[in-house]
Amino acid sequence: MTLLSSLCSSPPIPPSSFPLTSNFYAFSNNLRTQIQSSASTNICTQKIDTTLLTIAESFYEDELWAAACLRVRSFHQFRPDAFGVQDHTRYLAEREFEALKERVSGKRTGFRRVSCINASLPLSHIATLSDDLCSSCKFSVNGEDRIVVGTLDLSQCLSLPDEIVGVKPEVIGADITRAYLSNVCVARELHRNGLGYALLEKSKLVAYDWGITDLYVHVAVDNEPAKNLYIKSGFVYESDEPAWQARFLDRPRRLLLWSGLSRT
Repeated sequence: MTLLSSLCSSPPIPPSSFPLTSNFYAFSNNLRTQIQSSASTNICTQKIDTTLLTIAESFYEDELWAAACLRVRSFHQFRPDAFGVQDHTRYLAEREFEALKERVSGKRTGFRRVSCINASLPLSHIATLSDDLCSSCKFSVNGEDRIVVGTLDLSQCLSLPDEIVGVKPEVIGADITRAYLSNVCVARELHRNGLGYALLEKSKLVAYDWGITDLYVHVAVDNEPAKNLYIKSGFVYESDEPAWQARFLDRPRRLLLWSGLSRT
């Protein structure tokens, strides 16, 4: 496993961009559609042994790659008969992997600190569940093959690109005590096992250790399962995205949810 360099104390390097050419963007739109958030798509096919579950921050490249692959298969749905699906999937995974390394290593402008937090299970425990999941989201630690089954980013910063900005805390230097969750996903084969809730609770512990007092997450207004998960974890409504901004960005309108991390 390759260990990423530690967080940089010097000013971060601006990130590399990954623009899609107009032809490729058209190709991308032809291939992918948004995953539906209805309950019918979130059916669990296997219960897990939670004693085998590990939830921890990731610093190794092979695990970050596995997390990037899980994000691609969670946030994009492909027609299996479409031309070039494998190449396009690989491209998206490589793009997320490079961006994730940049964020975690401290080289992303505007971010004080970013952690990728993953939930993983032994390959032997879910080997019969999904060949695609087990092959694309696999990494090794201490000689054991494991599968990333849930992942998210915890970012200590004032705001995330193209997202609604939180207002708490209302003090100078809020970037020190404000953080956001993003890229939250769980393997669809293992929904309804409490993995999402466990990821959120772990992220709160990490955020608390960083000195974070105000934690935010964005969620699409029509994503009822995600909203219910965040409310269960203690998040409450703070604001919502203007309709014009959602139209401009060509996406469902988003809500901004907030959770205070008590330091008493």
